Amino acid sequence: MNKHSSISNENQFKRSMKTRHLVMLSLGGVIGTGLFFNTGYIIATAGAIGAIIAYLIGALVVYLVMLCLGELAVAMPETGAFHTYASRFINPATGYTVAWLYWLTWTVALGSSFTAAGLCMQYWFPQVSVWHWCLVFCIVIFLLNIITAQFFAESEFWFSIIKVITILVFIIAGSAAIFGIIPMKNAMPAPFLHNITEHGWLPNGITPIVMTMVSVNFAFSGTELIGIAAGETHHPEKTIPLAIKTTILRLIIFFVGTIFVLAALLPMEQAGVSKSPFVEVFESIGIPYAADIMNFVILTAILSAANSGLYASGRMLWSLSNQGTLPNYFSKLNKKGIPVNAIAVSMFGGLLALISSVKAPNTVFVGLTAISGFAVVAVWLSICASHYFFRKQLSPSEIKELKYKAPFYPLVPILGFLLCLVACIGLAFDPEQRIALYCGIPFVVICYIAYYATRAYQQRENR
Repeated sequence: MNKHSSISNENQFKRSMKTRHLVMLSLGGVIGTGLFFNTGYIIATAGAIGAIIAYLIGALVVYLVMLCLGELAVAMPETGAFHTYASRFINPATGYTVAWLYWLTWTVALGSSFTAAGLCMQYWFPQVSVWHWCLVFCIVIFLLNIITAQFFAESEFWFSIIKVITILVFIIAGSAAIFGIIPMKNAMPAPFLHNITEHGWLPNGITPIVMTMVSVNFAFSGTELIGIAAGETHHPEKTIPLAIKTTILRLIIFFVGTIFVLAALLPMEQAGVSKSPFVEVFESIGIPYAADIMNFVILTAILSAANSGLYASGRMLWSLSNQGTLPNYFSKLNKKGIPVNAIAVSMFGGLLALISSVKAPNTVFVGLTAISGFAVVAVWLSICASHYFFRKQLSPSEIKELKYKAPFYPLVPILGFLLCLVACIGLAFDPEQRIALYCGIPFVVICYIAYYATRAYQQRENR
């Protein structure tokens, strides 16, 4: 008994994260590749007005999902919590699948993040291959994650501070350029009017808004890291609701404000993923070295998102192993409480970056983000469903005792679920992103088969 207790204590994460770490961890996971690169693809596909509408819908979706997650995480603060909620309130096979989907989300996101970071470096060093930079960044991010959880949290805090300041500067400078306070060079005098007069309010109709919803959700992915880190947080009943409120408020300001500026200053035909739209805009603003500074900050932001992504994927593997669905190898913690083995295996996403950067960084990049986006939206579906069934099984007195309650139940989980479902369906209409369905649906089927196969094997072994 004492031995078991000792092992349990040794294999528990240290509660070393504070509220500021949790808020910045969530923001750090969100403000990254999706915002700085995918926004260009969304504007090029849906048009200026369509991109604004898509991001407004995305903000609503993430708000609904976070309300559901907040109630679950405060009631049951656990590290790697999504799949435990799905296992408990939907079924164990779904929980198992959700865990692997979230692992897929971040390992593939690592690939797209490192590729984007390599593209940033090519802005200054066009003669150096993207894969060289990918390899360097893989090593740096791995080291940041295996020192200590406190060191990881502090590094992510400062990474995120840089991003937050940059987004605010971009919105202020961009707004000044829109109103003519800051002159534009080598650009049309009014790109927003150009986009509307040349291409129309919705140049390709309403369908592209639905098509790009997964890309938008990928840009918002990372907010759910609050749930992942709940088991490593002081006083989760206080810190989680505060982190959710502040994160959602800042996301709306940053994302919606940013997309308004980009839609107003970036001509639709110049938008894409070969170069960040932020750099495109700053190259047109008459501020010395503005594009170089922006490129550096974007590089920092992308590495920050990769930092958060490796943290999340490593914790998810640890959680699967800790619950007995993977070998004990993945649940081992070092003396500093870091799941080094799980983190090392999760760096598999870095290999995807190397492959994609060698083959075709501009085209494979969209596919990688689509796969990651599909996986995270599937996880959000499970969060909404878990919250619906969690609240449904509680008695009125138990509901009153909840320390944090999502408002407007059952509307919030049902609407969140439906909007996530529509986003997944939208992938079928976009040839560039359809690969996410070709990869994602078989992956889900394989996970269910693997769960039932391993359970049957374990039952035979126990007889």
